[in-house]
Amino acid sequence: MNWSKWIRQFHRWIAVAFTVTVIANIVALSTGDGQPAAWITYSPLLPLLLLLLSGAYLFVLPYVAKRRSG
Repeated sequence: MNWSKWIRQFHRWIAVAFTVTVIANIVALSTGDGQPAAWITYSPLLPLLLLLLSGAYLFVLPYVAKRRSG
């Protein structure tokens, strides 16, 4: 598997992890037990950062390939 396919697959799995953490955050907030634990509140931030980095790479990839070929 080449580098771009690996990044794309990583991006997909991190998107799943991000979705799960956001759902867990919503469930924790909706239980009505006051404020949820801080680790639940901030848990979506790491997958979001990884999504930002991998998404930026995937966004720039076609432009770099076009520039190299032309």
